[in-house]
Amino acid sequence: MIARLKGVGKEYQVGDQTIVALKPVDLEIYEGELVLIIGPSGSGKTTLLSLLGCVIYPTYGELYVNDKLVNDMTQKQLASLRLNTIGFVFQSFNLIAPLNSFDNVLMPLQLKRVPAAEARRKAENALALVGMLDRRKSLPKQLSGGQQQRVAIARALVTDPKLILCDEPTASLDASSISTVMNELVALAKGGKSVCVVTHDPRLLAYADRVIKVDGGEATEIMKDGITNAFSIH
Repeated sequence: MIARLKGVGKEYQVGDQTIVALKPVDLEIYEGELVLIIGPSGSGKTTLLSLLGCVIYPTYGELYVNDKLVNDMTQKQLASLRLNTIGFVFQSFNLIAPLNSFDNVLMPLQLKRVPAAEARRKAENALALVGMLDRRKSLPKQLSGGQQQRVAIARALVTDPKLILCDEPTASLDASSISTVMNELVALAKGGKSVCVVTHDPRLLAYADRVIKVDGGEATEIMKDGITNAFSIH
């Protein structure tokens, strides 16, 4: 088990009004599985992903990531946990425009102060794993959307994280690129990673081991064979 939520919820105070972003949920995320998180805009699915990513603190309940209780961590401890345990893949890729593919992937290792020779080897291996080593010197603007997303995946996995969180990773991609990117994520899950994907795209169902539906701030696991109508909530 890489993450466990025990009665975890999130609220925000706006003036004298309390906004419930996520109602109390019990949830376990395991290594070796790809989990889809679906729901309409404003449903709480991004809040759930942010909690798993140790970006925000829960308002109540207990959140464990990599056997560590997140609730009582300092911001510095949270940053360390994110850097060493979690990889993020975003819809907009978030590659740094002036840096080529290799340097984008290298950056997390530099933040971890990995020795230069080892860091270069790991960056090359990560790019090779997603089939992008031949574009190591290309700037983001010289790559297609699918290629940029594959570089973003290489950057996410270069630190060997246990948990990979993806926020709409295929929303900007064509059908061919979606297949390529999702097959990469499935391979990572089968290799022992835990992969969580927030999506509106019903085509991703075929790649999932489990599906979590978030609606009105309430998260529930649903069976894959009963999910067809769930995507109509978009």
